[in-house]
Amino acid sequence: MVLFLLLVLVALVLGIIGFAVHGLFYLLIIGAVVLLAAFVLGAVRLRRGGRKHRIAR
Repeated sequence: MVLFLLLVLVALVLGIIGFAVHGLFYLLIIGAVVLLAAFVLGAVRLRRGGRKHRIAR
């Protein structure tokens, strides 16, 4: 979950910088790709479900 939130935060920062600074449109594109990767990662982890940890005996 922490990795997902970190990726979303990085995507937002890159997107804002890419949108605000003239000539850095590629950062907006990179931010969109990172955001897409974060959603894919979140969907994979959600679909796989929580792991059940076995207690070593």
